[in-house]
Amino acid sequence: RRLPSHFPFPTAREILHFEGLNGPDGIKRKSPAKDEPWHYIDPANLDDRAIVGMISDHIFNMAEALKHQNRERAAFEAAWMAHAIVDGLTPAHHYPLEAKLEELRGGEGLETRRTTKDKLLLPGNTRRMQLRNNWEYWGARGVMTTHLNFELGIATTIAPLRFDEVSPTDEEYARMESEPFENYFLEVLERVNDMKMYEEFTKVGWTRELAKDTRLELVPTIIKAVMLAWYQAVVRSRQA
Repeated sequence: RRLPSHFPFPTAREILHFEGLNGPDGIKRKSPAKDEPWHYIDPANLDDRAIVGMISDHIFNMAEALKHQNRERAAFEAAWMAHAIVDGLTPAHHYPLEAKLEELRGGEGLETRRTTKDKLLLPGNTRRMQLRNNWEYWGARGVMTTHLNFELGIATTIAPLRFDEVSPTDEEYARMESEPFENYFLEVLERVNDMKMYEEFTKVGWTRELAKDTRLELVPTIIKAVMLAWYQAVVRSRQA
């Protein structure tokens, strides 16, 4: 409703083409550790700006694509931008996974996970150590198992729902016309972090309260953030 008349904004179908195997997660299968986006952020670390930089780049690139009426490129930037925002505001992505992986991999960085096998199986100096590391990662309450179960809980909670009425306020739209989206994103990131949803999940599992917070707070907040980032790209595309 905020778009100018006949504005060449990509359709949902065009945007979703760049999800799945054509999205950021697809790179993890096609070329592990090579140009792979890392969508984790520590809300307490002001220097952790990788994902913030990615989002800003996507907004700039999407604005340029819209300005030149390149719908395919605009759809690509919209999809990858949305993926980065959703991951960045998902509580499971606030866990310090990079540091934990380096610990379990004996100090080796993420760039050493060059194959699918490297990503799935953790090393160890001995067979016993390898089994322990993999259990800590993939076991019943392991790091990645917990991560996946949390995201499954969100997906299950929202699957039957529609969020058609979720929309930013006039004030939030106005902010996108006068200040960087980054400011808004960091404010929302702090708000989501203060909810302590992932910490609660790791203690007691999925609860009615977490489901309620997901429906009423988390998902609407994330949807609005994506809408506002796209809107900022539209605004910038129309500037001289």
